[in-house]
Amino acid sequence: MVAKTFGSAVHGVDAQTITVEVNVSSGRKFWMSGLPDNAVKESQHRVESSLKGIDYYMPRTKVVVNLAPADIRKEGSAYDLPIALGLLQSSGQIKVSNLEEYVIMGELALDGELRPIKGALPIAIQSRKEKFKGLVVPKANAREAAIVSDLEIIGVETLKEAIEFFEGKVQIQPLVVDTREVFNDQLNNYDSDFRDVQGQENIKRALEISAAGGHNAIMIGPPGAGKTMLAKRLPSILPPLTLNEALETTKIHSVAGKLGTDATLLTTRPFRSPHHTISDVALVGGGGNPQPGEISLSHNGVLFLDELPEFKRSVLEVMRQPMEERRVTISRAKVSIDYPANFMLIASMNPCPCGYYNHPEKECVCAPGVVQRYLSKVSGPLLDRIDLHVEVVPVSFDEMTSHRESESSEVIRERVVKAREIQSKRFEKESYVHCNAMMPSAMVKDVCQINDAGRTLLKTAMERLGLSARAYDRILKVSRTIADLAASEEIKIEHLAEAIQYRSLDREGWAG
Repeated sequence: MVAKTFGSAVHGVDAQTITVEVNVSSGRKFWMSGLPDNAVKESQHRVESSLKGIDYYMPRTKVVVNLAPADIRKEGSAYDLPIALGLLQSSGQIKVSNLEEYVIMGELALDGELRPIKGALPIAIQSRKEKFKGLVVPKANAREAAIVSDLEIIGVETLKEAIEFFEGKVQIQPLVVDTREVFNDQLNNYDSDFRDVQGQENIKRALEISAAGGHNAIMIGPPGAGKTMLAKRLPSILPPLTLNEALETTKIHSVAGKLGTDATLLTTRPFRSPHHTISDVALVGGGGNPQPGEISLSHNGVLFLDELPEFKRSVLEVMRQPMEERRVTISRAKVSIDYPANFMLIASMNPCPCGYYNHPEKECVCAPGVVQRYLSKVSGPLLDRIDLHVEVVPVSFDEMTSHRESESSEVIRERVVKAREIQSKRFEKESYVHCNAMMPSAMVKDVCQINDAGRTLLKTAMERLGLSARAYDRILKVSRTIADLAASEEIKIEHLAEAIQYRSLDREGWAG
């Protein structure tokens, strides 16, 4: 007798339904087909041990398990539960009629307990799309999957509980989560706030511009000047996530297994800060079983690279294309996977190996030429893709001990949101442009028009700093954002002048 259950395979950030066919017949041996990887093949031992623990048995006849479509590679241990239930149905140990109404996923422990799986959210989305009645998953994944409405989410803790549910011996109420209520309750619930930062008004201004236009930024300054502290607070002034953005971001974290137990919806913008020893695969994604990398995990949020020159050059160079296209394509011989990567890059670095070049009080001890070699670890093409170069100086004692209250993130965010609303209206007819930083070169000429005085100023700056054509576009985009923050329809000369000063690393003689 052939029994059918349904599971799901996750490719990229989307899922595909898999039919698990089990046939128990006369003969010998356990066979598995359908391009399973080692983790799927090893399910035989986990299933056998789990069945013994609850007084069922593994048939000693011929057992064939087929995972269809057979030309798609199946990965991971989440097929244990549908295989176990299909095997019991095929061998006549249970007789149920509703197995095919549900998508079933879960990894079995040897004692029959169910362990969490990756990708519960995209699996739930696909199950609803294909009009299944419900989804049976480990209880730890139930809240994550329950984000999807119009689908029964059945959370089970053991194999025995799953069997009794399908037999009708126990009633398990589908878990229901009010997605909008969760979203609204936890929106902008950040742990850090710009209110806690004393001084550094120029850096706050630069980060406000960065947030308002979606611009990449790099902060250059000595150790202890507050670069990391300021970067960690940037998500708190970004516009709140929309519900669609929250679902898209949660989906990526679900596929990567980063949501944690009993997680639901990500309601704050992600902030990812990988260590400088990270590999290029870990940063952009990929691997033997392709997984999203740090740039995809920071989708709709911030990717912070601390001590930028310490990262391997190959790691930094692989970011160049995703920064332009805002997606990552992982190509293999038989498959190509796209991961979204619409992130803001915020980097920080010391001005030299000792950290005190251009310091107002401490003397740099680096040998001649060392500073330039240190800065050259970051390639010109990568720096051209960073709109704002911001010099960070240490906070003075008077500023640290001042009782003057700083602006809160909420106040700054209000200005950022108003600037973004201007941009949304400007780009309402463009499907792939949502903020100033995303404008292609052709659009920059139309949107960022400047007067004769502005052209003269920009020409002088270009000639003195030796800026590239890409840097020219960046200056115009940043000046457009500064004008939006000031609610100005035209780019004035003061907006342009402020944008030019945020090209510190392009200044002639800056590094000696």
